[in-house]
Amino acid sequence: MRSSLLAWSIALALAAGASALERPGIEFKIFQFPADQIPRIDGDASDWAIVPDSYAVKTDELRDTVVNKGAKPDPKSLDVSVKVGWVKGINQLYVLYESYDDYWDFALAGRHNDIFEVVVDGDLSGGPFIRSLHPNKNLSEMEAFFLYHGVHAQNYHIMTPHEGQDWTFVWGSQPWIRDLPWANAAYQYDFKPGESGKLTLEFWITPFDYAPPDPARAVVSKLEEDATIGLSWAILDYDDVDKDQYSGFFNLSHKTEMYGDADKLVAFRLMPIEERFRKPLEPAWSFQVLDMKRRLIAFQDMSYGEIRSWRWDFGDGETSSEQHPLHSYEKAGDFVVTLTVEGPAGKASHTSVRSVAVK
Repeated sequence: MRSSLLAWSIALALAAGASALERPGIEFKIFQFPADQIPRIDGDASDWAIVPDSYAVKTDELRDTVVNKGAKPDPKSLDVSVKVGWVKGINQLYVLYESYDDYWDFALAGRHNDIFEVVVDGDLSGGPFIRSLHPNKNLSEMEAFFLYHGVHAQNYHIMTPHEGQDWTFVWGSQPWIRDLPWANAAYQYDFKPGESGKLTLEFWITPFDYAPPDPARAVVSKLEEDATIGLSWAILDYDDVDKDQYSGFFNLSHKTEMYGDADKLVAFRLMPIEERFRKPLEPAWSFQVLDMKRRLIAFQDMSYGEIRSWRWDFGDGETSSEQHPLHSYEKAGDFVVTLTVEGPAGKASHTSVRSVAVK
């Protein structure tokens, strides 16, 4: 009963976090790549051919919230498609950004540049995250910057393209998050400043629950299947090198404040892997030591498919036909454990060699 109440409370908290996001009732999808098909970050979009078009977030979802408020981009001037992916067990977001622009402005160094601004809140902590919005007004500007800015949600001003400068300006006190092993990016394009053309950008980033100036103290967001995260982006479209102001601020959340308030982001769901990438029967299991003195182990079946029977071989001569058995080892040692499952699709086994050890 207690565990049920806890699960219910967690579900309510997650639902409340998701409902606080912008564009209620709208949820975009993050594609789960198979572990053997992780996209290579090289600017070549062919790795993304397996991602259905239903995952693409396109131009018609964007609105200009600064210059021509409420206006959609004209596809003849700016036409974009964004796909987001993830891999189960890896706490990274992979992004494919494909954009046609009738005028690419990147002749000058600095933030006068066509920018793809991405904001992520991996744990739905929500709320403002820039120094000017810190609730404690007694802090100095720089105290708020180092304690608060970009710490629980992160903002990446990605230069498109980035000739002569960093691939992204991290708006916060943690510029290290743009570098390996936390992020990477690659481009393909063949235009010059002032020309039209298509840009392909691939990158991956690591979302953080806590990202202080010191990376040794950082806490990476744990990405889990079917969970929701806060995510949004804006495109700052500069169309005239002689003007300091962008010609459009086209953003997905339809709120300008998305740049500094995680409540203004949009819901994205980390999708399960699609059935076409799975075998009809995939045995898998995990375990937890409940009591080392009694050498008591809880085994959990995590198999995929229609399963009608289970057979556990615990590696000590004992077996079980339960789905989630408890087992006590009489002697210390490390053991080879095998789970065999059977169903309409046949029979399959998974063995873990000497991973279960008791003393």
